[in-house]
Amino acid sequence: MKSTASLEQTRRLTTILTYAALIIGAIIMIFPFVWMILTSSKTVAESTQIPPTIFPQQFTTANFTDVLTNLPFVNLYINTGLTILFRVICAVVFSSMAGYAFAKLHFRGKNLLFGIVLVQMSLPSQIFIIPQYQMVAHMHLANTIFALVFPGLVSAFGIFFLRQTYMGIPTEIGEAAYLDGCNQWQTFTKVMFPLTGTSVAALTIFTAVFAYGDLMWPQVVNSDTKMMTLSAGLATLQGQFQSNFPVMMAGALLAMLPMIILYLIFQRQFIEGIASTGGK
Repeated sequence: MKSTASLEQTRRLTTILTYAALIIGAIIMIFPFVWMILTSSKTVAESTQIPPTIFPQQFTTANFTDVLTNLPFVNLYINTGLTILFRVICAVVFSSMAGYAFAKLHFRGKNLLFGIVLVQMSLPSQIFIIPQYQMVAHMHLANTIFALVFPGLVSAFGIFFLRQTYMGIPTEIGEAAYLDGCNQWQTFTKVMFPLTGTSVAALTIFTAVFAYGDLMWPQVVNSDTKMMTLSAGLATLQGQFQSNFPVMMAGALLAMLPMIILYLIFQRQFIEGIASTGGK
């Protein structure tokens, strides 16, 4: 009896400590978001006060009015939405076809080409900014939506990710489709691609998050504020010597709203997609 009681007490203590650690971790993660909301309602003097004040003396919405006046948020929302949409479409279409080819087809130079994909994944994206900008400039397509989408036309990560997914699908399935009269394209579109739904959802999530948070490329390729994305537009609020932090936090809060709404709507798909990347 004593050993059973001791074991039960140990389990309760372990449970309490686990929940305490999770609560502390949740507070640490949510604190910056709460601080952003509180700062967006402060004055400039309160935001730079030392020691810092947690709650503003009087909540104000003037910072939201200022940021809406300084930035064309409608254009920023549209540009960001179109960038995410087209990058997701390109990533899913081209990565699916390339991943299937690398996984299931046999052709000369396959290993060499896949090695180039791996090399591209291992290099920092900043290396490609200058050649990509020169290509866009030579096409006279700077300050356009295409310029924002251009680096995401082909995703090395997507190719690698979906190749691993296709390699996990038994080859016998494709062979059975071939015996039933399907050609290679029909085998890919009607048999193999539908089996990668969870992985495609995960790739869609990753691509959307990367496109939403991309900062350097939109700043480089689009100098017109009306053609920038949300992240690049918010960067223009940063002052060289002094920054209006309440206005910046108000802009950041407005920029986060679309992704928060999308997450709340597609929360189940988001969790399943992330879990699938490590649950194969």
